[in-house]
Amino acid sequence: MAIRPPHLRRSWLFTGGADRDTQLRAGASGADVVILELEDFTRPAQRPAARALAAELFPAWRAAGAVAAVRVNPLAGDGMDDLRAVLPAGPDVVMLPKVDGPERIHELAQAVDSIAGGRAAVELVPNVELARGLMQTFDVAQADPRVTACLVASEDMAADLGAERGRDGTELLYVRQRFHLECRAAGVVSIDCPYTYTDLDGLEAETRHAKRLGYTAKSLVRPDHVGPIHEVLTPSPDALDQSRRIVDAFDRAETAHVELDGVMLELPMISNARRLLARAAEFDAWAGR
Repeated sequence: MAIRPPHLRRSWLFTGGADRDTQLRAGASGADVVILELEDFTRPAQRPAARALAAELFPAWRAAGAVAAVRVNPLAGDGMDDLRAVLPAGPDVVMLPKVDGPERIHELAQAVDSIAGGRAAVELVPNVELARGLMQTFDVAQADPRVTACLVASEDMAADLGAERGRDGTELLYVRQRFHLECRAAGVVSIDCPYTYTDLDGLEAETRHAKRLGYTAKSLVRPDHVGPIHEVLTPSPDALDQSRRIVDAFDRAETAHVELDGVMLELPMISNARRLLARAAEFDAWAGR
């Protein structure tokens, strides 16, 4: 069964603990990716029980239309035990926290392949949560061909920077800008940090800002945040209409100088419009597959 391709995954929902019903409900949230979170959201004493749920959760989440992912602990901690327990259940994606350099992904890839008994067909998604990791995001993203995306953290990153957290996220602006730039340069999807507050207005504002920076994916820790994230990160009818107008104006023009609504249309604007229309077509094709 085909899974949603990396560039069409808008929402990455973390769900932790060993409560089976809560974990199953996460699959019904509508999130594009649901993540069995064995690190921060699962107490060490609960990890064996949480790992044991993987064999039931992964197929249930896929049946609900989500990509099934797991975030293991750092390999120097409980990560190897996590991998041994969950890899036989067949996750689509393995995420690794606290990645501070490409060597961590080399270690993860080696561990995954060793446990799988060969090259495992699983995507790897590094989580960049420290200043040292941010400085090496490009190299991290290129550390293994199975790296399809990288995720930037909020709370751990702010703590590592010694920054004061605020709802407007000003303290993480440079982090998010640089992270997206390095992911784009490496050719992988950049996943924005989660909005860890509860209000939906703040979530919408932050997601719109992330979209303006260039992000097409956002992580989250609350199922009720899925809807607002999808609304922002899915091409809107108004945006599509404007993109069609831009493309039509360019295609009809007989000169190199094209104006629309008093604005000179540059080639990058036309390319962006074509990309948005193509992205919308991919969403439609995926929904109707």
